[in-house]
Amino acid sequence: MRILKPRLDQVLLSDPSEFRPELFDVKNIESANKPLKEFRNYEESARNECVRKTYRDMHINQTVQFVKEKQEKWLKFNHAEMTIMEAVMMLDNLVDESDPDIELPNSIHAFQTAERIREEYPNEDWFHLAGLLHDLGKVMALWGEPQWCVVGDTFPVGCKFQETCVYHEFFQENQDYFNSKYSTMNGIYEKHCGLDDVMMSWGHDEYMYQMLKANSTSLPDEALYMIRYHSFYPFHTAGGYRHLANEKDLKMLPWIKAFNSFDLYTKSDEIPDVEAVKPYYQSLIDKYIPGGLKW
Repeated sequence: MRILKPRLDQVLLSDPSEFRPELFDVKNIESANKPLKEFRNYEESARNECVRKTYRDMHINQTVQFVKEKQEKWLKFNHAEMTIMEAVMMLDNLVDESDPDIELPNSIHAFQTAERIREEYPNEDWFHLAGLLHDLGKVMALWGEPQWCVVGDTFPVGCKFQETCVYHEFFQENQDYFNSKYSTMNGIYEKHCGLDDVMMSWGHDEYMYQMLKANSTSLPDEALYMIRYHSFYPFHTAGGYRHLANEKDLKMLPWIKAFNSFDLYTKSDEIPDVEAVKPYYQSLIDKYIPGGLKW
């Protein structure tokens, strides 16, 4: 697989309302696993029944009030104390019910993503670690949360649900859908307020970002942004919700697009030699987020 690195000099910075997705499309990707059009196929995947149910439950139940309740529950970080590598190994026991592409445990996907990034960006060790960390928030599903509020694509709550969301038709059963406060384009937000001021649907992205911040990681902003928004496909892939983006979001967009290509297109039955690469990733953990952490 060959993935172009982001052209940071092409980002539009002057006006966040000017969004040109063609500048950020990842091209020249060669997948040894299957044609690119078969990734994120929500119509013909063998896993469609499970995936569809997960998104239906997610889109019906993820309301402003629900997200506030989950923030209150999880952002106290009083559920466990463990290291990053212990969390990675916990994901041996999790297969993502929202993923139409693969049924391997998420721990394998973490190493697949990290190793491919390492090949293409050998000098950005923080990027390698971001690949390993990005899905670790899914440990919430192993601690009792249903997967529909842990996995899958994320989206803003508190404003109009957009058709750029997969299975958007299920939003019509969400109680916020008909709430006049939340059903306008901007909803409770100001235009171009920036995604950091937007309440996203609850899931592993936000939890992992907040956990890393709470535990004083030294990872750079690019890594934290990737982790926080890598599942926000309606924005970084479909071009939706751009009216909420600000200059920072557009600066970060090439990096998240690059990260997304590794996250998505590395899904295959090829499994890295985990034991062989573990020492390298442990050295990065020791550098950027060491020791026992509060989860």
